Amino acid sequence: MLRRLYDRAMALAATPYAVPALGAASFAESSVSPVPPDVLLIPMVLADPRRGRFFALWCTIASVLGGLLGYAIGSLLYESFGKWLIDFYGMAEGIEDFRALYATYGAAIILIKGLTPIPYKIVTIASGFAGYDLFWFVVLSIVTRGARFFLIAEVLRLWGEPVREFIERRLVLVTSILAAIVIGGFVVARYAL
Repeated sequence: MLRRLYDRAMALAATPYAVPALGAASFAESSVSPVPPDVLLIPMVLADPRRGRFFALWCTIASVLGGLLGYAIGSLLYESFGKWLIDFYGMAEGIEDFRALYATYGAAIILIKGLTPIPYKIVTIASGFAGYDLFWFVVLSIVTRGARFFLIAEVLRLWGEPVREFIERRLVLVTSILAAIVIGGFVVARYAL
């Protein structure tokens, strides 16, 4: 099953649907989805390393736009949809403390958490809920998301073939590690916030 999904992601990179699919995944991850765009970004850069920077740029743009939706959810819809979404991800207990931290450490929170496996949607919704300055939210989101996606794309562009061979030989191990990182991000977000 994993091999089929991996092969489909690799084949997707060669189709006209690659960029829209990556954009949709990146947009959704910053606002509502638990699936990180890395699951598409990594195979797409491996399949076409020359377009790695383009994929990273597109991922960044879509992520920041999705972050604006998350910000709006936190700012305008927190009592209805935002609260439900935070509850759904099991983060309700720490959201008030997280909000209070924004008064002092808002920029650092956005920069650090945007690079980690902690779900970015938690940051975007909390930023809107806390009323963090929208201009700085966008600037910091561009910096942190861009850094993450461009780092992945550059590493894969420079050392893609050995990475691709490693992934293909040890697909179950790599998938398990990525799943553990995503789940670990939710656990850290739940208990560290």
